[in-house]
Amino acid sequence: MQMPVTPPYSDLEQRVLSRITEERWLELASELIRTGQPRSGNPLDPDLPPAEEEAISMLVAGKLEALGMEVTKHSAQPHRPNVLGVLRGQEGAPSLILNDHLDTYPVVEPEKWHMTDFDPFKATRHGDLLYARGTSDTRGNLAASLLAVQALMEEGVRFKGTLMCCYTVDEERNGTEGSIYMLNKVGLTADYEITAEPTAWGDVSKDWGMNLSVANSGHCLVEVTVEGIKAHIWRPDISVNAIMEAAKLLPKLKEMAFTHVPSKFMGHTPPCCSVVRIRGGLPGEMQFSPDACTITLAVVGIVPGMTLGSVISDIERLGQETFAGVNDVKVGVRQVPGSLFVNATEPVPVEEEPCRSLRAVYRRLMGREPGVNRKNAFNDTIRFREAGINAVTFGPGEDGWAVDNENISITKSVMATRIYALTIMQILGVRA
Repeated sequence: MQMPVTPPYSDLEQRVLSRITEERWLELASELIRTGQPRSGNPLDPDLPPAEEEAISMLVAGKLEALGMEVTKHSAQPHRPNVLGVLRGQEGAPSLILNDHLDTYPVVEPEKWHMTDFDPFKATRHGDLLYARGTSDTRGNLAASLLAVQALMEEGVRFKGTLMCCYTVDEERNGTEGSIYMLNKVGLTADYEITAEPTAWGDVSKDWGMNLSVANSGHCLVEVTVEGIKAHIWRPDISVNAIMEAAKLLPKLKEMAFTHVPSKFMGHTPPCCSVVRIRGGLPGEMQFSPDACTITLAVVGIVPGMTLGSVISDIERLGQETFAGVNDVKVGVRQVPGSLFVNATEPVPVEEEPCRSLRAVYRRLMGREPGVNRKNAFNDTIRFREAGINAVTFGPGEDGWAVDNENISITKSVMATRIYALTIMQILGVRA
């Protein structure tokens, strides 16, 4: 995309923007990416241990303290402190939360990370892209939000309203020990909230931008267990192999349509499911055909109106249709123990804050309106929205990043940092 002609800025805005440079973002992002890894890896799998984000939390808390913020740390579990930095404004003025998370996805196959010399936490630049685990989700976005606040504080900007930087743990597991804890137990609240998470799209050498995600899709994990009849492998005539029977469900699960009412913002992924794990057979019983096979599904693209009950009913109906008239096969469906059902959120109106200011600043810096959409993936925006806050997602990470050799655009990250800085000023107002 050809960059627009620079519009007029106030002297203060120019000084703030001059402090947001590629070099400063790269230095900060690289530091954040390495810190606390691999302990910050937080698998969605309920049967695996959670992350320990303590090291990255301490680093971020120190940076906020250095900026003059009132910083507190709040832990629901040992070694997992959420970080809250506050710059208090005038009574009755607007309040804004800037949010991001401190955990990342784990690295399971480091041998595939050739773009970082097989060290997934070594921030490595190739052209306009910075590679490493956490670049796009979400320490590159975190660096953008921190640098925006740093540039404002370095220029001595004093806000009329209150700015809160809330950086949470446990986002990769839907926020139980992070955003949910901060909102429900600590009592965090504000008028508006912006989550610095991936919403970017496009090739930086051609047409590109960052969407304004005014709503989020929901998701859940579901287990489908197919039961058959165990028998010796030499007697297939009397067995009902549960794995073979479960295989009949797989193509139908891929194509199934979930009951829902179409929403104005449907997200790029419609309500559907993805098979993420299959378990069948027992250790020590390879001489027997298995009598149980469990398929674990991630149901994604959930829109308002869909419930755990409706999702399970749809899958149960598919199982009944698939094995109708087969007396020796049973199908059970349940939510994965220890997992959460995440509801979809209703959109924040684009004419309300923080959308209004984000859109206005985006137009000034990018020369056009941002795309408005529903974000498919979970982030803490959902929890802030559930608490009644006008919460949106906006960030430079790619919305659908690579599993291995994760990366983020440096150009987009610097632009997002500038957008954050001017948006904070516009929403909160600046005191003389």
